[in-house]
Amino acid sequence: MADSLYPLLSARKLVEPIWGGTTLATWLDLPEPRPTRLGETWQVFDTNLVTNGPFAGQSLATLAMAYGTALVGTRTTLSYGADLPLLAKFLDANDRLSIQVHPDDAYAHTIEAHTGYHGKTEAWYILAAKPGATVTYGLSRACSREEFAAAVAAGTVETLMHQQPVTTGATIFVPAGTLHAINAGIMLFEIQQKSDLTYRVYDYNRRDAQTGQLRELHLAKAFDVSLFAPAPRGVLTPLALAADGTRDLLVACSQFALERQQITSVMRHSTDPASFEILTLIDGAGRLTWNAGGLDLHRGDSVLLPATLGDWAIEGDVTLLRTYVPDLHALANEACLAGHAPDRIAETIIVDQ
Repeated sequence: MADSLYPLLSARKLVEPIWGGTTLATWLDLPEPRPTRLGETWQVFDTNLVTNGPFAGQSLATLAMAYGTALVGTRTTLSYGADLPLLAKFLDANDRLSIQVHPDDAYAHTIEAHTGYHGKTEAWYILAAKPGATVTYGLSRACSREEFAAAVAAGTVETLMHQQPVTTGATIFVPAGTLHAINAGIMLFEIQQKSDLTYRVYDYNRRDAQTGQLRELHLAKAFDVSLFAPAPRGVLTPLALAADGTRDLLVACSQFALERQQITSVMRHSTDPASFEILTLIDGAGRLTWNAGGLDLHRGDSVLLPATLGDWAIEGDVTLLRTYVPDLHALANEACLAGHAPDRIAETIIVDQ
């Protein structure tokens, strides 16, 4: 049965929030007429429908249930069952997002169990940033819940937030509980747990475009899950895993690992039966091949590789982001063999969140 699995393309979900713009639609070369307020494209998500091969028209969730570990991997199954636990997306902040926070697994699986979502730890890879661009990232100093709540009520919460400068190519790790916002002038790739649990804390008194009402805040839940302190990390430094600079580990935690790989001719690899992989092209074009077929891929495409796919290769001039559910111990050993010191490894491979 697993022999019938193959790399899966799916129809991206387009999200048009109040803060979206036109940059992402142009970058993706979407067909006309293009959305004028495109904020996110959900590239790989369990409700997305497959667009290629015999499984076309079926959702990724349906296939995960049908194929289990053959699709998602043994490591993933131990933690999440027959579930595709990650969401890969592009995001374009034409305007600043709300100051917000996400719950962890424990909170999501109890208080929000009816949603079917996990907690939401995420990481951002900055694809483009205008000069002077920042993200709101944790607090500038520790404070009490009461002080923070009073600042929200007074409309002065921005004075408590830390503004982190970012440039193209930067990686930011955002564990659950971190108060944050993506500010205007940034386009990024985000890998996150499968969740749409977002608790808005402050939204600059913006009104919903359709109802005209102030956008909803979720203060009680936000205060329950927030860490009222500075974020422990800023911009992460990549770990080179290949001597020629073609493979960098951008971040790894228990939920996901994110790598950047540069290909100028051919890259050959093999999936680990413990985890599925998501490949997302952020520059160039190439051809993905495996033992039973091939796919042409272009900038902005994301493809899901089943855990049992085995050998695969990409030929072309390509920069891609590769995501999977990692064995952190094995990944740390690989980084050690690549010549990195333990303290340096711990900056990028995050065991204690």
